Amino acid sequence: MTQQNNIVIKNKKASFDYEFIETFVAGIVLTGTEIKSIRLGKASLVDSYCTVINKELWVKNMYIAEYFYGTYNNHEARKDRKLLLNRKELNKIEQLSKNTGFTVIPTKLFLNEKGLAKIVIAVAKGKKSYDKRQSLREKDDKRDMDRAFKK
Repeated sequence: MTQQNNIVIKNKKASFDYEFIETFVAGIVLTGTEIKSIRLGKASLVDSYCTVINKELWVKNMYIAEYFYGTYNNHEARKDRKLLLNRKELNKIEQLSKNTGFTVIPTKLFLNEKGLAKIVIAVAKGKKSYDKRQSLREKDDKRDMDRAFKK
């Protein structure tokens, strides 16, 4: 049985708005219709964030479209979903996120080689507007250098 695992859903705005301090890969607790929608690529990480509640990490406001063939078993599109990390990682995330100016955001959702949904989360610090301009300038410079190199 050949399975294609090329589903990668990115939060492109996160890298523009935040400076990533540390990243973690976490499992995510999903229902049957949720994983089927993700395999179809119908999910979004825009405006989602993570929070620690009762020593557990939850992703909030993550959008997973309702499965077309879901009938009465279908899921809610936006609901809190539990993330699976070991205790050491959870403690580290909790300590980092307590500092002012730091937040925990999901940056990428993908399927691993076993077909399980994994989410990459980052402890991040918000960028100032001048940092964003610098990021845009670096991106433009890189694009110009690539064009000059190809000629």
